[in-house]
Amino acid sequence: MLVRDVMSTPAVTVSPDDPVREAVRVLYSHNITAAPVVDDSGTLVGIVSEMDLLQGEFQPDPRATVRAVPDASGPPPHLVEEVMTREVVTVSPVTDAVRLVGLLVAKRVKSLPVVQHDRVVGMVSRRDLMAMLARSDEKLRKDVLAALREQYPFGPRWEVTVRDGVAELRGHAGVHHDQIADLLARTVPGIVRVRHIAGH
Repeated sequence: MLVRDVMSTPAVTVSPDDPVREAVRVLYSHNITAAPVVDDSGTLVGIVSEMDLLQGEFQPDPRATVRAVPDASGPPPHLVEEVMTREVVTVSPVTDAVRLVGLLVAKRVKSLPVVQHDRVVGMVSRRDLMAMLARSDEKLRKDVLAALREQYPFGPRWEVTVRDGVAELRGHAGVHHDQIADLLARTVPGIVRVRHIAGH
């Protein structure tokens, strides 16, 4: 499975000159945890997350302690460029899902921008991957059958079952055709493994 199979597009973006509160409203209204920051030319210059936007926005509440609460040391951040992360890890539409998961885990982030030809074309998140894995086995089976029919509209045919995201193809149409069928099944978003059983 590739990033383009699961990414959200178009990406919701913000500008480095946007006020922090405006960026907060953008993330909140779109129910996302981070947004790419792009300049006037559309070039990616950073990323801003919920955590970035929360920093410096709150003061201690005097009701939470019996001690005197000190005044804030300065005004809260005003613009996105003051809180955004400038070093951005990105993926491309053809990045493999295995590498994507590795990056999400290694970088401890919830989402990554998808970049093609120096332009942000989408965002991909842990939630997008979860949505693929949450698809029903019956829906996955139908998608595998549709992929096989598209490649082989007039046959051969395989019996397809899916359980917990594992597709099982039964039937033998020759080594070459069987291998293509297995590869096609593996491209269906949500299919995690493919087994092929020759014959019935």
